[in-house]
Amino acid sequence: MKLAFSTLGVPGLPVRDVVHLAATHGYHGVELRAHPEEPVHPGIGTGDRADVVREFGDAGVEILAVAGYARVAAPGADEAVLDQVRALLDLARDLGAPFVRVFPGGDAAQNPGEADATAARRLGVAAEYAADLGVRILLETHDSHRTGADAIRVLGAVGHRQVGALWDVMHTWLGGEQPQETYAALAPYLGYVQVKDIASADDTTPLPLGAGVLPLTECVDVLSRHGWDGWLCWEYEKRWYESVTPLPELLARGREHLERLLNDSA
Repeated sequence: MKLAFSTLGVPGLPVRDVVHLAATHGYHGVELRAHPEEPVHPGIGTGDRADVVREFGDAGVEILAVAGYARVAAPGADEAVLDQVRALLDLARDLGAPFVRVFPGGDAAQNPGEADATAARRLGVAAEYAADLGVRILLETHDSHRTGADAIRVLGAVGHRQVGALWDVMHTWLGGEQPQETYAALAPYLGYVQVKDIASADDTTPLPLGAGVLPLTECVDVLSRHGWDGWLCWEYEKRWYESVTPLPELLARGREHLERLLNDSA
C-alpha cells in the first residue's frame, strides 16, 4: 500500500512546502483539499495548474486526489451540484489526479430513499463526464451516509466503474460498523482509505496515529488479508482544530506507525 496525507492537516500551506513535507517524510502522495482557502482549487488557472503538476513531478510525489465539497445527495437543483463536480473533475484531469472526493450531504429532513436516489442520479450523470476525463469520483463515507452499508445503497444504484467509494475509518466506526463489515460492503468500489485517530466517539479532536481508539490495526489487517494494495491517506483535521499539534511534527511518526501496521499484517 502507498501512503499519503491530506492538506486538511496543513491549511493554506504553499504547494512547494506541501511537496517538500511529503518527500522529506517518505509519503508517496498527497490528497489536495480543493477549497478557496487553499492554493489548489477549481478557481485557479491553467498556468497555476501546470505549476502544481511541475512541483509534484519534480519531487516524485503523486497527487492522489482532489478532495472537493460537492454534496451529491443534498436537496436542490441537480445542475448546481453537477457543475461543482464537473469543475472538480476538470481540475483533477489537469493535475493528473486519479480521484475526486465528493460528500453525500443528505439533509436530515430528507427521506433516506430520496437522498439515495438523488445521489445516484447525479453520480450517474457525472460518471459519463468522469469517464471521458479518466478520473474516478469517490463518495466518502461521511455525514448522511457514514457507513459502508449506507454508501452501497447509492453506489449499487449507480453501477458505473467511474464512481467508487472513499472509506473514512472514523465515520464508519462512529456509525457502528466493524472494519470487516465495511470492507465487505465497499470492496468492489473502494478507491482509497482515509485513516486518522481520535480520543473517543464524543471527542473527535485529531490525535497522532495510534494514540486513539480508532481500529486502524483491524482496518489494515482486513485490507492486507484481502490483498488490497491501494492508498492509505492520513486525514489530520488541523483546519477544524487549530490548537492541536502541527501535522509536520507528526508526519514521520505517523508514517512509521502505518508501516509498522503494514509489516505486522503481512
